[in-house]
Amino acid sequence: MKPHWAILFCFLATPIFAADFSKRDRAWWAFQPVRKPAIPADGKGWAKNEIDPFIARKLAAQKLSPAKATEARTLIRRVTFDLTGLPPTPAEIDTFLKSSNANRDTAYATLVDRLLASPRFGERQARFWLDLVRYADSDGYNADHPRPEAWRYRDYVINSFNADKPYNRFVREQIAGDEIDPANREALTATMYLRHWIYEHNQRDVETQWSDILNDITDVTGDVFLAMGVQCARCHNHKFDSILQKDYFRLRAFFSPLQPREAMPVGSVAVRKKFATQQRKWEKATQSIRQKLRAIEQPVLLANSTKEGFSKFNDDIKAMIRKQPRDRTGYEHQIAELSLRQIGLHPEKLPDLLKGEQKAEWGKLRAELAKHEALKPRPLPTMAFAASDVGPVAPPTRIPKKSKAGIIAPGFLSILNPAPASITPPAAALQSTGRRTALANWIASPKNPLTARVIVNRLWQQHFGQGLAANASDFGRLGAKPTHPELLDWLADRLMKDGWSLKKMHRLMVTSATYRMGSKIQNPKLQNQNPQLMDPENRLLWHFPIRRLDAGQIHDAALAVSGELNIKSGGAGVNLPKVPRRAVYGTVLRNKPVEMMNAFDSPDAISHAPSRNVTTTATQSLLMLNGEWTQARAEAFACRLICAEEDESAHVKLAYRLAFGRAPTADELSVALEFIHESGLEDFCHALLNSNEFVYLD
Repeated sequence: MKPHWAILFCFLATPIFAADFSKRDRAWWAFQPVRKPAIPADGKGWAKNEIDPFIARKLAAQKLSPAKATEARTLIRRVTFDLTGLPPTPAEIDTFLKSSNANRDTAYATLVDRLLASPRFGERQARFWLDLVRYADSDGYNADHPRPEAWRYRDYVINSFNADKPYNRFVREQIAGDEIDPANREALTATMYLRHWIYEHNQRDVETQWSDILNDITDVTGDVFLAMGVQCARCHNHKFDSILQKDYFRLRAFFSPLQPREAMPVGSVAVRKKFATQQRKWEKATQSIRQKLRAIEQPVLLANSTKEGFSKFNDDIKAMIRKQPRDRTGYEHQIAELSLRQIGLHPEKLPDLLKGEQKAEWGKLRAELAKHEALKPRPLPTMAFAASDVGPVAPPTRIPKKSKAGIIAPGFLSILNPAPASITPPAAALQSTGRRTALANWIASPKNPLTARVIVNRLWQQHFGQGLAANASDFGRLGAKPTHPELLDWLADRLMKDGWSLKKMHRLMVTSATYRMGSKIQNPKLQNQNPQLMDPENRLLWHFPIRRLDAGQIHDAALAVSGELNIKSGGAGVNLPKVPRRAVYGTVLRNKPVEMMNAFDSPDAISHAPSRNVTTTATQSLLMLNGEWTQARAEAFACRLICAEEDESAHVKLAYRLAFGRAPTADELSVALEFIHESGLEDFCHALLNSNEFVYLD
């Protein structure tokens, strides 16, 4: 995220970049081709894989030493939470400790492979992606209407990560799944990425709202896939980065034909071609009848519309709505369809609304239309809450208040490719432009210097608390340069060489010696320099950073420890019985966030969230101490202990193993038993759930 002062200065500073970029602009690190640097010779005797020599070289340059490897019990808790978002069970810990005694490296590799193969892996990884794309199950704004089909996108993301779908395929499906694989429901579900914008149900200025929606999609695409804050170039050339105002609208032009669909056809090109051919025959045969029916029906339906009503629109929008769809331009159809969301039309009431001769004529025409029913093709299966194009001709894109610039053709960042994008129209049966496929292919290309770097940097942030480039969604001049640029390039290259496999990249990162370091700070006297003075923020990774569990992890861990978590419920939608499920399956309402999720810094789902804030507030403590939800978990936790063990000493030992992954010390056991005698087992369980050891990872 950009600091507030930087955003303000963006509007006050003198423009740095003109249409022609300088050598300094072109030399910016993020715009250079990804290269495969040589692996340093450093780290011998410590390194576990190719990552570690890059880390060791930086540490050696500062005369720093990496922390010792953490103990096995700490490591299994760390990596299990990291990859699955859940605590390891006592049995899993025992198995790992026993295997580690024989060969720790082999035992750890087996553990990591098991975690990556677990369905829980996708559930954990999806949370990061859903934050990025501002996923929610509601519209936002005051009404915050529900989006009953949005959960399908959430499950698509979970399943994609579990299946280790190649990242380049994952990118292409979300931007253009309807064009590249129109018969695949999974690919069509992916286009829900284009539907997560906030929406005001009664915004009468529909044209401005549509423009805002296209801006939002453009902004998020630049942030998520390219780590470029393109929104700063919406009104003028970017004040700091090599992004022209024209570039902003070149990117937006890829989305200008976008059409939200509540009944997206599902079918191959051949199937759709056959359907379209037969549909045209029916339309030709019934054109006159349907025109006469529309002339009768539409005025009555509009005059009796419910919800926000037809009369409140301006005359231009009214004219767009009244037009036959085939007579509208692409832009007129987009605005008309968005406007019709605000109107409740009730054709089922026509028999009561029509009177006299008009009703008689209507009935006669309906009977005439029914005679052609055999000519009508069988409807294709459809799905809701997807997106495609409005047609094969894109509405024009223009820069506001710059008419001399003319119509802006789709294109990429000029500093990378100044030429207009090459668009290959898809098959005519798809009724689409091919623009989003061109954008998706450019983003997912191995020649794009940003995409692979951006995603491996996000994975690094997940595992180490901060990316190699600290600002995960800003690879521009307002973001920090990478601390280990060679390592970032090496990882990006490796990702592409490994077929864009994210699981392989996760495995590489968590099996490194860097990841396995302890979090305890060593005695500075044992080193030539004090690391806390040389690198106080641990940017060079001389020890593993201690981290608090995020909201979802705290939620899921409490349910897991209490024995209530239902991990078999999966994601069968929002109509499941009220069983305790993982936080990722919870309904996300933008204006009514879940109390615990909100207190522990879950994003608002309104804007792109590349990382989560980590605050420490009194509200969090009070919620954990006095909140009904936490108290209910403590009660269930106590019941679980009573059912599993007979005496109080055994209760305490099992409680520690479940909550902390370890046995209590003799002193802890003694204090716990005294506490239970005074306050009861439930209060003891409540205390464990409120402890730092429960909510922090080291």
